[in-house]
Amino acid sequence: MMGRFALAAALVLLVTGCASRAAYHRMRADVETVRGDMTELRHTQETTARELARATTESRALAARVAEMSVALEDGTVEVARLRARVEAAEAQARAAEARAQAAATPPPVPAAATASPRRAERPREPAPRVEHVERAYHAALTTFRAREHGQAVLDFLDFIAKYPKHPLAANAQYWIGEAYYVQRDYRQALAEFQKVLEVAPASPKAADALLKIGLAHRKLRDVRRARQSWQRVVRDFPKSEAAVKARLLLR
Repeated sequence: MMGRFALAAALVLLVTGCASRAAYHRMRADVETVRGDMTELRHTQETTARELARATTESRALAARVAEMSVALEDGTVEVARLRARVEAAEAQARAAEARAQAAATPPPVPAAATASPRRAERPREPAPRVEHVERAYHAALTTFRAREHGQAVLDFLDFIAKYPKHPLAANAQYWIGEAYYVQRDYRQALAEFQKVLEVAPASPKAADALLKIGLAHRKLRDVRRARQSWQRVVRDFPKSEAAVKARLLLR
């Protein structure tokens, strides 16, 4: 009887020991699984960090490229404006030459004093300014602007407008005053000067150019809404102008 009891006790201890070893092995397997998961998670985090750093670098490079393109666009705008001024100067010279040729071909009128009875001499009228003199004054101021003497150029253009306020080149002179302030980065004063172009000659080609630069000045002042409004006005009011082509690109 005692032998059977001892045998039963031995069997119980054996079964209990086997169960403990099985639980230990399962726990150890679970720990290894957790370690593997942690290692994989760490690798994933490192990969994500590298990709994020690469994306940040690419984003900064793209922002720098966009800034370079913006500067190039503005430089191109200034260069186009300079070329246009040269074309306008050539056209003005051609018109002046044509006017001189017509004046030379037309015979002078016979003065009334030659056929009428002598009267008291009347005070002669003040002669109108010669065309070449007016254009010479405008081109002298423009030459000063191109020499980057912007302060003196502003004074010369102001003097031109004061002397010849009704001349077709008065709007051009006012535009270059605004351009002089713009290239000096005085964008608020440039806005005021470009606005005067619209007041002096609202239907002239320079009005379209002035509106385009008004939008660029607003963008420099971080007022994107007003910049877009100016460019939309260029497209609406001067759809066939070169300024409208540039405005459409800026609006995109």
